[in-house]
Amino acid sequence: MKVGIYFNQNYLKANLGNVEKIENRFSAYGVSCIVINEISDLNGIDVLFVLGGDGTILTIAAECAVRGIKIIGVNYGHIGFLAEFEPERLDAAIELILGGKYSVQKRSMLKICCGKNIYYALNDLVVQRSTNGENFANTVNLHAEIDGTTVDNFSSDGIIISTPTGSTAYSLAAGGSVLVPELNAFILTPICAHSLHSRPVVFSDCSTIKINPVNAKTPLVMAIDGKIVGEVGSDDKISVTKSERPAEFITSEDTNFFDKLLIKLNIWSK
Repeated sequence: MKVGIYFNQNYLKANLGNVEKIENRFSAYGVSCIVINEISDLNGIDVLFVLGGDGTILTIAAECAVRGIKIIGVNYGHIGFLAEFEPERLDAAIELILGGKYSVQKRSMLKICCGKNIYYALNDLVVQRSTNGENFANTVNLHAEIDGTTVDNFSSDGIIISTPTGSTAYSLAAGGSVLVPELNAFILTPICAHSLHSRPVVFSDCSTIKINPVNAKTPLVMAIDGKIVGEVGSDDKISVTKSERPAEFITSEDTNFFDKLLIKLNIWSK
């Protein structure tokens, strides 16, 4: 077994003690353990400790998924929906890996094709209006279809396509439902729709959803897991399917999604 440690380099000093603890514990058992400084360092890793909040996990999740690396998250952020352990349970997380008595939860990801580009998302895809200077747009008009059948023409600030994992993030704030992680479904959620009949739609993750701008002149911005990846060209077609590779998260055997949900939502509301 080879173990990796990943954290936000902006918080290097805050994490040094935790990194040393993880390295020393695994080294004592003859287990190779390295700090991940760049993506190529992930090659050959079996288990990755991610120290940070949801944003830190999201930055590395897709790279882990394509390599089959299992993620164990320790929450050093604010809410930490994706992290299995809080900081005070770091020792328990280490023992869980050393003992090998853990469960693995597979979480579906989005595969997004736009033009010649392919992206992967653990949480969500957001296609939204531009708020940038001369490209500012009040609303956007987007046509959505699932498996070739029209869902709606959305006049709104944009739309969110979310996995069950991402259903507790931006989609929830926009009025979408919470999907349990094991559900084989995605959710389409309009953002501030200018129509009373436009509502979130839950659909099978075996489906293909396509998003096309109705007005090619309206500037559109695309964000993947909370980060803007670029503008959508007038000729670009967006197609979303389920990724062939899921993200794999290590969990303790007594994990309960709804208990965790209530705790985290209470933190969020404070």
